[in-house]
Amino acid sequence: MAEYNFQEIENKWQKHWRDNNIYQVSVDPTRPKYYVLDMFPYPSGAGLHVGHPLGYIASDIVTRYKRLKGFNVLHPMGFDSFGLPAEQYAIQTGQHPAITTAQNIERYKEQLGNLGFSFDWDREVQTSDPDFYRWTQWIFMQLFQSWFNQTSNQAEPIDSLIAQFEQNGNASVQAACDEDTPAFTAEEWSSFSEAEQQKMLLNYRLTYLADTVVNWCPELGTVLANDEIKDGFSERGGYPVERKKMKQWMMRITAYADRLLEGLETIDWTESLKEMQRNWIGRSTGCELDFKVQDSDITLTAFTTRPDTTFGVTYITLAPEHELIGQLTTDEQGEVVAIYVEKAVNRSERDRMADVKTVSGAFTGSYAINPLSGKPVPIWIADYVLAGYGTGVVMGVPSSDDRDFRFARHFDLPIVHVIEGTESLKNPTEIKHGTIINSEFLNGMDSHDAIQAAIDKAVQLGLGEAKVNYRMRDAVFSRQRYWGEPVPVYFKDDIPHLLDEEVLPLELPPVDEYKPTESGEPPLGRASNWKYKDQYDYELTTMPGWAGSSWYQFRYMDAQNKEALVSKEAQSYWKSVDLYIGGTEHATGHLLYSRFWTKFLHDRGYVTVDEPFQKLINQGMIQGQSSIVYRVKGENKFVSFGLKDNYEVAPMHVDISLVTNDVLDIDAFQQWRDDLSNAEFILEDGKYICGSEVEKMSKRLFNVVNPDDVVEQYGADTLRLYEMFLGPLEQSKPWSTNGIDGVFKFLRKLWRLFHNNQGNFSVSDDTPTPDELKVLHRAIKKTQEDIEGYSFNTAVSSFMICVNELTSLKCNKRLVLTDLALILSPFAPHIAEELWHLLGNTNSITQAKFPTFNEEYLIENVHEYPISINGKVRTKLNFALDKSKDDIEQAVLQDETVQRWLNGKSPKRVIVVPKRIVNIVV
Repeated sequence: MAEYNFQEIENKWQKHWRDNNIYQVSVDPTRPKYYVLDMFPYPSGAGLHVGHPLGYIASDIVTRYKRLKGFNVLHPMGFDSFGLPAEQYAIQTGQHPAITTAQNIERYKEQLGNLGFSFDWDREVQTSDPDFYRWTQWIFMQLFQSWFNQTSNQAEPIDSLIAQFEQNGNASVQAACDEDTPAFTAEEWSSFSEAEQQKMLLNYRLTYLADTVVNWCPELGTVLANDEIKDGFSERGGYPVERKKMKQWMMRITAYADRLLEGLETIDWTESLKEMQRNWIGRSTGCELDFKVQDSDITLTAFTTRPDTTFGVTYITLAPEHELIGQLTTDEQGEVVAIYVEKAVNRSERDRMADVKTVSGAFTGSYAINPLSGKPVPIWIADYVLAGYGTGVVMGVPSSDDRDFRFARHFDLPIVHVIEGTESLKNPTEIKHGTIINSEFLNGMDSHDAIQAAIDKAVQLGLGEAKVNYRMRDAVFSRQRYWGEPVPVYFKDDIPHLLDEEVLPLELPPVDEYKPTESGEPPLGRASNWKYKDQYDYELTTMPGWAGSSWYQFRYMDAQNKEALVSKEAQSYWKSVDLYIGGTEHATGHLLYSRFWTKFLHDRGYVTVDEPFQKLINQGMIQGQSSIVYRVKGENKFVSFGLKDNYEVAPMHVDISLVTNDVLDIDAFQQWRDDLSNAEFILEDGKYICGSEVEKMSKRLFNVVNPDDVVEQYGADTLRLYEMFLGPLEQSKPWSTNGIDGVFKFLRKLWRLFHNNQGNFSVSDDTPTPDELKVLHRAIKKTQEDIEGYSFNTAVSSFMICVNELTSLKCNKRLVLTDLALILSPFAPHIAEELWHLLGNTNSITQAKFPTFNEEYLIENVHEYPISINGKVRTKLNFALDKSKDDIEQAVLQDETVQRWLNGKSPKRVIVVPKRIVNIVV
């Protein structure tokens, strides 16, 4: 019999698809477009494990399905190839990161190719390729040359802002700018030197230089974003991170805060992901109140969304980074404050926001005057106050805010109740709104009405103003590392200037080492004679990892264009990504920054859309199933899982390649490590049974499954089907090979449908029976619905049911099997292509048309009647739905099985219930 030789089939068709550029795509206005994109991977040295292809398989299924439905589908792949791992390896070995990265990319492409993905590789991008990052640099230059006009609510060329300055100064300019930007007249602007004008413009540019507190990791020699830090340590390497003020390039993403919020209503993302972005942006409406420091000229301004509770303020708190702490701290409190501040400033803002249990703080010794009550309140320092949110000053209202309540109780500070009904509560913050009390002119008001009344009073007294605030801060855009995009800037008299566009790309120069200089400059400071026009210093920092990924979706549309980042023709046709698949870990990083850059590019007329990704699916994680052995403490002896409770044991992870269905290969285990060669074992029924745990796939836990191994043993089609079969795409699920045999057997059973008992290809041109057509069209309907609903796991189940039923019907009809191959092809393209050609087709199955579902084939024409004799079902018979009761009764009584049970007796009654049952009473 011609067995299903998956290796031969898959190698054959992968070569055919590659040699014939089957997946190459171009702009075609005569056809509807569909753009499917995966979040491109960072090419790590470890290559892919079986968890990585999960989203790629899902996107490939949709891609192939849409092609069969007549769409012109763009489905590219590339690599987010700037990254710290390659740079760390360069620091350790001296090998240029480009060499390491190129090697890793080749490995990734080989693995991706083995899985039969339908990527258009002619459109491949790599963020570390100068031909790509030239356009990243170009976008940076456009941002530098733009400002955000709040009147038109969009970015505009900086020249239009300069024109306003020359005409009227900045008094009437409504712009996103630094809060401390001074006012000036047109005359003053014209009197500024060029350097002074350029410094002033930095207050308005959408990318600008500023002194800011950053997360500095000395060991990595770079600034890290908040999402690259966990519990005060870098996620990569686990190195300590400290808070440090440095001059950094910034992106004025806050200018787009409202538009980023509004845009969420126009895109098809999960509500949970949208909420993550809403919370990150953190828009809140309230007012700023001025607290004058007692016996001082200093005024502290606090932002609050609840000015109605101002009479409940019993203290105010400053962020540990606040610049006035030194002036506010009394001699008596100096040492306490210094110790607290040093500890607090080295915690990242993310850690401080997340840690709601720890209460800490230090009293400055100074007092401020409550602007509405006129009473003095103590000034404290606390790390739950963030310098980047609001003003870095928070008014403490312990009766209305849970964190303030815990702080006041911890430090024995007064609690003044300002909401009626809170006086008797153990925790008064349980009631958020109600009638105001203990608040003079606000007493008796509903708290919602009191908010505006309090704002009006503060404005009247000259001690406050209404304000909209955002939690999101401008994004740090500098990294003190080598392996990143060079910033296209040079400095003249300490003022940043853009390079001429003609010299782009500004490429990374050679350096002797890839670590910071001895004087603390970034690695680019090691470059010899690296100056613009041989006289001006270049910017020495590089761009962050998210720069290239903020716009790459547009480059795929026109990847070879030398004249523009994307042509108007290509971008107008492909527009934006229709389906984007990737992980939730990018919710407040890449996904936010790419929305920001897209809106900017739209404002300046470079693209026609202002959202990059229309529909987004976050795939779950395929977790590793770790194998555990149990070492008897103090001995080189291992006890089987079922017996471990009888001993004092220490669990130990073992390489899963040494375990089959939880049974340990003892010989292989003893050869795994030298210290295990003489290990002894306590067995169960002659076997060593391992324990197991579901954990993240990691080399450290020895639970990584290489897809190459699965493909070699079972084939790519089996792997593709099995990963989809594991469960819903969005859910995390453990990897287990225990069920993969079933999927492999399914493909062999499918293969046998097309072959006779002698193993020869054999299909019939006979007309399919109604039962065969019913089975087929039920599968067509289910496949179409499941793919369009992204329920890929249930589609695989329907294939299995379909093949089982067709096998039972002994169906080998060409019309049925042709459509079966077509609906299966998005999931298992190799076997489908082989069967398609065995059926006599000469074109690729990818160029065919998805079968049309015909509901008529599912209409039931017969009903299966249970035949009950004296209350027990003895047989079942099929009758046409329009058959009369008399005809049914006559046919039933003539049935051989029924006659045998009647044993010659005449029935007393025969009851026919149409479309239900036939009862015979003897």
